[in-house]
Amino acid sequence: MLRADVSPSRALRKNKAQTGDLVQLLTPDGVRREDPVYDPVVADVDDEQLTGLYEDMVVVRRFDTEAVALQRQGQLGLWPPLLGQEAAQIGSARALRDDDFVFTSYRENGVAYCRGAQPADLMRVWRGTALAGWDPRSIGMATPQVMIGSQTLHATGYALGCVKDGVDSAVVAYFGDGATSKGDVHEAMVFAASFQAPVVFFCQNNQWAISEPVGLQAQRPIADRAPGLGIPSIRVDGNDVLAVMAATRVALDRARRGDGPTFIEAVTYRMGPHTTSDDPTRYVDPADKELWAAKDPIARLEKFLTIPDDRVADITSKADAFATAMREACYALPDPEPLSVFDHVLVEPTPDLIRQRSQYAAYLEMFEGGEG
Repeated sequence: MLRADVSPSRALRKNKAQTGDLVQLLTPDGVRREDPVYDPVVADVDDEQLTGLYEDMVVVRRFDTEAVALQRQGQLGLWPPLLGQEAAQIGSARALRDDDFVFTSYRENGVAYCRGAQPADLMRVWRGTALAGWDPRSIGMATPQVMIGSQTLHATGYALGCVKDGVDSAVVAYFGDGATSKGDVHEAMVFAASFQAPVVFFCQNNQWAISEPVGLQAQRPIADRAPGLGIPSIRVDGNDVLAVMAATRVALDRARRGDGPTFIEAVTYRMGPHTTSDDPTRYVDPADKELWAAKDPIARLEKFLTIPDDRVADITSKADAFATAMREACYALPDPEPLSVFDHVLVEPTPDLIRQRSQYAAYLEMFEGGEG
């Protein structure tokens, strides 16, 4: 929660007046920058809590690397790496309350980790054994959306439901820079602004929509789009976990106060491929990648903090244990029964669905006991 003397509107006005500037509290060199507006927002975050954020990022990077290896070894059909975007995901997710709800794209596995997803939960969809990795109600996070931008509409609808229920829960919709060119995102923002929905639109601008650079679709900072729809925006250094947390807290507090939606543009960089089926060497300038590597979110926190060697060892051990558990869980996932593809499609099966299931069952029976 925000301190009583912090004004979200003041924070938003400051950012708007500095169009193109980033909210930054930790420089890439690990130097703490003073900010009279955002410092009070994270005044409660001490070195121990920062070490906790560091641990989260280390664990997430470790299991993300493990998942890429699993895909390369043929154990997963696909994996969307988040290398380089750890601060954007951890800083925002750790600002949430348990009763908040999250709608994401397919890359927010770091957010899922913070919300309580277990190793097996992160594997099911990408191994192809289930249509969802977890029960959304159990961790306050919907099934990741592969259809670009669709989750923003779901988030706005859920946020309006919170208003109708009379609760002060907030909703966050995560999406990438490429999604901001989709009609769904703009429709969701128009609807949210019109009805003052308590939703935070969190754009991870990782500079690439697959092979399309952000400069091709956005001639100005993406955060400049939202004010035209009546939504205040914050542009934050997405590789600065503390600044991301501060910006997200401001936006969440605004939502809980009934002041409507906020748009956050977290400026970061996708250090790996769009997915493991992509080859970024065909379109990424190595010099750009080297430039962003110097802004690494984990490295800057290492430079700022003095973490005892035994704590570093514990964090490394925890990261390795989670990655190992994920690999073991991947191997242990049972193949689904073929007819289970029809389960949970609808609450009440329709005649068409029943017919399709029957036809598929008849098709499968052709192979039982046969040579095929």
